[in-house]
Amino acid sequence: MFLTIGIIIITVAVSILTFNNPKLFDNLKFNAYDVKHSNHWYRFFTYGFVHAGWVHLFINMVVLYSFGEIVESFFRYYFPSGHVLYFLLLYIGGLILSLIPAYGKHKNDVFYNAVGASGAVSAVIFSSIILYPTGKVMFFFIPFGIPAPLFGLFYLVYEAYMSKRAKDNIGHDAHLWGAIYGVIYTIALRPSLVMAFLEKLGISV
Repeated sequence: MFLTIGIIIITVAVSILTFNNPKLFDNLKFNAYDVKHSNHWYRFFTYGFVHAGWVHLFINMVVLYSFGEIVESFFRYYFPSGHVLYFLLLYIGGLILSLIPAYGKHKNDVFYNAVGASGAVSAVIFSSIILYPTGKVMFFFIPFGIPAPLFGLFYLVYEAYMSKRAKDNIGHDAHLWGAIYGVIYTIALRPSLVMAFLEKLGISV
């Protein structure tokens, strides 16, 4: 799982640098207005390596570590010669594509900003659900595992609902679209995973 560890090391290092360097933070964060009016397209990528604080960084990196290992293992099995490229495309694609809807809505809003790897992490989570549907998701405060597909369903419904409310500073749009990208990308790589997913859940087609 060297890819996951590598991404975590880079993200933690960059995030820590920006905690005490507001100018660097501003230069790397996603600002939809700057992307459109100053052609700062790089922000679609760099925003995923900065975070709003220690808790934000910790949660994203712990989740990435937990699910990245699963995805890397399956990619290595299914795509021995291309797993590195495919994993990077999953992660980087999640960063970029998860923010496109937000960019469309806020490209003329100078005050709209986004930071954090949540969109990419969501892509990794949902890729793991497709690859390993019999897995369970554990939470610190729940003494039992939640079946991964059930967790995925609740996650999508919750993020879609919260995205419409838009009353907090959390990027629910990015979470939702990152998750959708993770599913579509993984199935596109190996369409037979759809049947395997259903079979492992005991669903006959």
